[in-house]
Amino acid sequence: EFLDTDARRARRVTLSGWTAIHVRTASDRAAVVRALFEFGAEGIQELESEVVTHLRSPDMAALTRAIVAADATAALTAMPTPDVDWTVEWRTHLKPRHVGNLVVTPPWLSGGFSKEERIIIEPGMAFGTGDHETTRGVLRLLPGVLRRGDVVADLGSGSGVLAIAAAKLGARHVYGIENDPDAAGNAAMNVQLNDVATSVTMMEGDAFLMLPLVAPVQVVLANIVTPVLIELLPLIAAAVGAEGRAILGGILTEEADHIRAALREGNWNITSTDEEGLWWSAAIVRS
Repeated sequence: EFLDTDARRARRVTLSGWTAIHVRTASDRAAVVRALFEFGAEGIQELESEVVTHLRSPDMAALTRAIVAADATAALTAMPTPDVDWTVEWRTHLKPRHVGNLVVTPPWLSGGFSKEERIIIEPGMAFGTGDHETTRGVLRLLPGVLRRGDVVADLGSGSGVLAIAAAKLGARHVYGIENDPDAAGNAAMNVQLNDVATSVTMMEGDAFLMLPLVAPVQVVLANIVTPVLIELLPLIAAAVGAEGRAILGGILTEEADHIRAALREGNWNITSTDEEGLWWSAAIVRS
């Protein structure tokens, strides 16, 4: 998430030496986004008419060639990023995000919401403030998949937002699995902030190794990236069993056909989908 990337920079206090990259694109935004990530972008802000990222001392000639190769109609502008105290500034961009009957909110804006509806996320180094379409897509699908009393595994749990949401929606227990130690620490703090420590266990480790250890579960949540999702599908199938369910996120709309093919091969049925911006999410069940 773009805002999480800003938060990650907060430890450096300023973004001195970085360049803000603005790309106006009318033809193939997905290709431009992919090119920016391949060039080293750690987060993308998607606006109505452009995408924005920050790069440290980029080779502008090489970047321009990569953007034009992705979309010949794209127009790129660059400007130095001003010295800003991001330990303060990035917080001004966050706001509560309503997703269905839930609202994802930073702690300092949580007072106007009930304990039942709010998911308090202290935005730090972890993905999942609710500001990214993939997080919202999985959250929108979750009430239609989760049954009260389910045991859930959340793979690549980031801030813990999906694990916390599952607990608030009635899961008996949720295992959040995250391989990044900073993100796992952030998630553990968010679990405490939301008073769900008795029903959510955060675990630091590789999903490929940890999922079999917490199985069997009834539901798997995986908001990652398409290649990893495809590789994980057999493990997810083994973890949820014959009638198990899952929600997949982190999929670009142009990658949806690849996921559909992998699901057919793995004997999964798609029960519902969600699409926002460039991103596609799917609720699936074993066939």
